[in-house]
Order: sequence, then structure tokens, then C-alpha cells
Amino acid sequence: MTTPDLRKGYLLGLVTFGIWGMFPLYFKSIEQFGALEIVTQRAIWSALFGTLVLLVWRHPGWLRELLEHPRRIGVLAISSLLIASNWLIYVWAVNHGHMVAASLGYYINPLVNVLLGLIVLRERLRPLQWLAVAMAAAGVALQLLTLGEFPWISIALALSFGSYGLLRKQAPVAALPGLVVETWLLLPVALIWLFFFGNGASTEPALWRTSEALWLMAAGPVTLIPLLCFNAAARHLPYSTLGFLQYITPTLLLILAVQLFDEPFPADKQLAFFFIWAGLAVYSVDTWRLMRKTATA
Repeated sequence: MTTPDLRKGYLLGLVTFGIWGMFPLYFKSIEQFGALEIVTQRAIWSALFGTLVLLVWRHPGWLRELLEHPRRIGVLAISSLLIASNWLIYVWAVNHGHMVAASLGYYINPLVNVLLGLIVLRERLRPLQWLAVAMAAAGVALQLLTLGEFPWISIALALSFGSYGLLRKQAPVAALPGLVVETWLLLPVALIWLFFFGNGASTEPALWRTSEALWLMAAGPVTLIPLLCFNAAARHLPYSTLGFLQYITPTLLLILAVQLFDEPFPADKQLAFFFIWAGLAVYSVDTWRLMRKTATA
């Protein structure tokens, strides 16, 4: 068993969430292909790149175990649709000037996870968790009342990713094989859409003789490399610590949206964010107290 190395774990965690936070720079560079086309190419190249990684970085027995539990394949099929939906909404949001909304979605994701645990897994919430969820709900309600719009992008991102994580708990497959199987399951759908319904730039044979093709092919490693870093970080850090580090991603998204891409961030929206941040602060304090109690026990 690998001896935990906190320094290495923090470094890998920072790399993981830093890359995820900088994803908009990549998606903006290929926005001419359109969100659906990008997600299709992402599924194809992730499947190919993931297969190559699995050949090198073996996970003994994962395929046999998966075939012995066919229900897990069904769960992975549903989770693949959820993660593809999350990718599609996220890429569309980035390339249509809604990065602030995407940032909000990933800020509220931990609190949506708590709520899903309550509703689906019948988990009991601690008082501070109730308060954190209530603050997040207040932030969403404020955006609805003050801006007159329901934050569907934020809610859809949080719900799709939260539901994805919940389903993956029901199919205990290692992260890399699980993601590769998900992309394999998406591959037929992606290829059918590309060859029978797609009429975008990526279907033009001439494209694949240009440097733009390399940008599309990069979707494979861009998707899987941070996941590999995340898996390695998880072996060296407490999972709760990773939970705190994940706030790096929406923070970078917000900074890029406002400072680099000049998205509006009016006072009304800032107030909604304030309630979300307050809820996250309460949630973090509750998690920290539980960690201390566990350590003492």
C-alpha cells in the first residue's frame, strides 16, 4: 500500500482543480465546432485515449468483476448519459457567455450532494447541513426574484454532476475503468450522431489535415489527465480535504468569466452568490468539526 504523501497529494489536487478551472480556455479555442459537436468528439477521443491508458496502467480483474455484476453496466450506461449531459451543458454555457452561471453550479454542487443524500439515500442531515442547504436555496430564490430568471444552467450542472456521483457510488468500479467504460458506452451514440446527423466542421475530411484536428483530438487527454491526477491525489489526501480543494474550480471559472471574458456580474447576482458562499462556509465548518470529532475518537 502506498504511504500517503501530503505534499504530493496537495500538488496533485491543485493541478486537478486548476486544470478543471481552466477548461474554458480550451473550449473557447474550439468554440467554432459547436457544443454538441465538441461533446461528440470528446466522447470519441476520451474512449480512445482511455483505452490506451488502461493498456499501460492496468487495473487487474476490473473487467471480470464488471461482467460478474451486469447491473453495474446498466448503472454505468445511465451515468454515461448524465456525464455527457453535464459536458454538453457546460460547454454550451462556456461558449455562450454563461460562465458565471456555470461557476454558480459548481459552487452549489456540494450542497446538492447533501440534498440528494437526504432524498435518495435517506441520510439524516446535521443542523448545520440544513442551514447550509437553506442558504443555498435562498441564493437561488434571490436570483429568481431579483433577476427574474431561474438559474437553470447552474441547477442543471449541479444536479447532473451530483446525480452522476450518486450513481457511481451504486456501481463500485475504479474511477479510470469506470470512466473508460462510460465513454465506450457513449461511443456508438457519438459515432451514429457524427456520421448520420452531424453536418458540422468536424465531419469535413479536409479538417483532419489541419492543426485544428489536433485541438479536437486533445479532448481525450484533456478529459482524462485531470481525472488521473484526482485519483492519485485521493490516495494521498483525506477525501474531505479534496472536498475543500474543489472550490478552486468554480473560483477560477468566476475569475475567468469576469476578468478575462467580461461577463456581467451585477450586484443582484453578487448577492445570490453571497448566500451560496455563506452556505458553503457553514458546510465547511460542519465538515471540519466532524473531521475533528472523528480524529479525536
